[in-house]
Amino acid sequence: MIQGPPPEHARRAFGLGDADVEPLACGVGWLCGDVVLEPVPDRAQGVWLARTLAALDVPGLRVSRPLGASDGRWVVGGWRARRHVSGAPEHRPDDTVLAAVRLHQATVSFERPAFLDERRDVFAVAERLAWGEEHRELDEAKGGRLFEILAPSRRPIRSADQLVHAELFGTLLFDGDRPPGLVGFVPHFRPAEWGAAVAAVDAVAWGGADGALLRNWSHLPEWPQLLLRAALFRLAWHALHPRSNAATLDGLRRAAGEVTELL
Repeated sequence: MIQGPPPEHARRAFGLGDADVEPLACGVGWLCGDVVLEPVPDRAQGVWLARTLAALDVPGLRVSRPLGASDGRWVVGGWRARRHVSGAPEHRPDDTVLAAVRLHQATVSFERPAFLDERRDVFAVAERLAWGEEHRELDEAKGGRLFEILAPSRRPIRSADQLVHAELFGTLLFDGDRPPGLVGFVPHFRPAEWGAAVAAVDAVAWGGADGALLRNWSHLPEWPQLLLRAALFRLAWHALHPRSNAATLDGLRRAAGEVTELL
């Protein structure tokens, strides 16, 4: 990952050569006037992200639009540019789940990113484990035992796969009564409501929500089974992540218990 402020050649490529640069208050990046420059660890994914955010039209969401460089590139020297969106992350569970539903209504026709097949990061491996597409031993003390207990409750899912963002809780920006601000997109290709289910499980595990949140959205298609896969996803992620700890596992145990009540 690139460290430090964006170099002058990157700033000038996006027309920001004379702008003051300061660290972004929320997230990773640097604020240059009303533009944010963010480091891009993978060029292909950075280009995909820019094109996706440029094409998104989501009622009820403020999408941070990407800016192209003077020569048309989306990524220059490991940096991308986007419009600044005001706000900060807040624990607003129902608003976050609603944003997930609206977002995934808008992404139903988007194509599956080709680079998903090559992903081997913790998130990608945890996702495949949750959906039964990959199998490996998980550390029992870090969530693996609970994963083993819950996994046999999986039942077939009929909903079609589509582009979803599964890292919405804690990343949306809220600014009073204004619509939530979307500044990124972590792509997966699963049923639309799985993205909402992950946001709901995260909110119960780490955002102070309770089981009422899960019941509030029980009208969504195949909700209990998608919540189960969301809980399995987070448990596998927790078991694989080198910096996970007992406190974060306690939250996941609480969320898993609430999910079990709906199965």
